[in-house]
Amino acid sequence: MKFDLSGQVVVVSGGSSGIGWAIAREFRQEGARVYVLDRQPIAAPGEFGDVMALLTDVTDFSAVQRRADEITTQAGRVDHVVCAAGVGSGHFGFPFWNVPIESWDRVWRVNVMGTVHLAQAFQPMLRERGDGTLLTVASVAGQIGSQTDPPYSAAKAAVINFTQCTAKDLAPFGIRANCLCPGMVRTPLNRSVYESWASRQPADSTETYDEWTDRKIRQVVPLQRWQEPEDVAALAVFLASPRGRNITGQTLNVDGGFVMHW
Repeated sequence: MKFDLSGQVVVVSGGSSGIGWAIAREFRQEGARVYVLDRQPIAAPGEFGDVMALLTDVTDFSAVQRRADEITTQAGRVDHVVCAAGVGSGHFGFPFWNVPIESWDRVWRVNVMGTVHLAQAFQPMLRERGDGTLLTVASVAGQIGSQTDPPYSAAKAAVINFTQCTAKDLAPFGIRANCLCPGMVRTPLNRSVYESWASRQPADSTETYDEWTDRKIRQVVPLQRWQEPEDVAALAVFLASPRGRNITGQTLNVDGGFVMHW
């Protein structure tokens, strides 16, 4: 299904790799003009050479504001903003006191304040147009109090709640705000969780990354398969299209049935 977002301008934070890059690619394939904000260069720059990559630290509000002004001046409009920048603590939980207290700060600054900074910097452009979307990327971990990485889980719960606040505030301006929650996705962040876990296991009992993830998938994912970055990206584009025009304030899971709501 093609949504034809030709001529629309999309900003994706955390878009240099993983889910963020998949979302940027999907929007570009639909004809949108895409700007990626990230501290790292794009992992596959040759794939879509016309994606604009702007090195930006989302924890620095003044830097995000400068990029917002720059993009608006250059493109003349902003239609969709995707907040996909995220990091884990780099420490394995079980229990939470295994995570050094200083690890909480960076996780909060990137996941929560990075999202707030993007929303705050780009909301004037969205409100001026009286249309468009704000999309955040959280995690099912933010819904279930996952002990795997307590700072990450708590931060993603905050992102979900903040998205609901923005949906209410932006609705009178015709802007929709939603939150996507991926489940088990093969990304550098997912692998870092495994590495943290493996470092604490006896040498004779450590599972490989594939063994560890396959066991987890069998235990918690009803569909018994990985979720791919492209699965999340497909929903992101749908929500930005006119077909999602009555969807706002929602937390939508792409998780193979890991977390179910009614």
